[in-house]
Order: sequence, then structure tokens, then C-alpha cells
Amino acid sequence: MARMHSNKKGKSGSTRPPWAKAPEWFTRTPDEIEDLIVKLAREGKNSSMIGLILRDQYGIPLVKSILNKTISQILAERNLRPNLPEDITNLIKKAINVRRHLEENKKDKSSKRGLQLIESKIYRLSKYYRETKVLPKDWKYDWKKAAILIR
Repeated sequence: MARMHSNKKGKSGSTRPPWAKAPEWFTRTPDEIEDLIVKLAREGKNSSMIGLILRDQYGIPLVKSILNKTISQILAERNLRPNLPEDITNLIKKAINVRRHLEENKKDKSSKRGLQLIESKIYRLSKYYRETKVLPKDWKYDWKKAAILIR
């Protein structure tokens, strides 16, 4: 898949393990895994961070292959899901940092272009999430309000 804002091609992500069910060597119960996910979410970790911690520290390969649910679905069931999706949150944080940089360096044209690209991604993602009803229909990105929300 090609990159959106460059003329380069690239791999679209890492490869998943080839199995669709839990491996034979895995000994944890699904309840233990759900409790770990809830504990990490209450500590303030987002879903991708939870997945990395489960993989690296607890040796849990793929939550979906064991529980038949994703980490986001588990968080939604327990009402621990954040009000904004993780990818939009990360893009908003990035845009805030670039805006802060542009306040100090007003002539930085490449950063200004980067900010335009970041905000266009935010607009496209928010349109998608409004259509899929993850965000409310009247949700709109405003950089002034976003800076207050994210901090």
C-alpha cells in the first residue's frame, strides 16, 4: 500500500502470527486476561499500549485469538473506552505540538505544511468515525478546544 502524503511505497504493518486459536503452550484463563486488561486500562493505558504490555510482559500473543474479542471491545463492555478513538487522539496531540512549535517559529514553512497534512488526516478520520457512529454526528475538530481537551 502506498503512503498517503509521500511518493514512497511501504509496508502497511507488521505480520500477525499465523494461528487463529490460542497456542497449546498458553496457560492463562480468559478471565485472568480480562482482569489484566481492565487493570491496565484503569492505570490509564490505551488499547495499543495494553496489547504491547500483554505481549511483552505477560507473554499473551493475541487477545483476539484467545478471547474472541478485541481489547477495545472488552473496554467498551466495561465502560472504560475513551470518548475519542486512539488514532484521532494521537493525531490531535501531534497537531498541538506542531502548533506550539509554529508559535515560536513563525517562518517554518515545512512545519506549516506538516500541520496541514496532520489536520487533513484528522478531518478524514473524524468523518469516518461520524459515519460509523463512533463519534456523535455534531462532533467537529477545533484546534482551540482540542488543546484544552487533550491536556
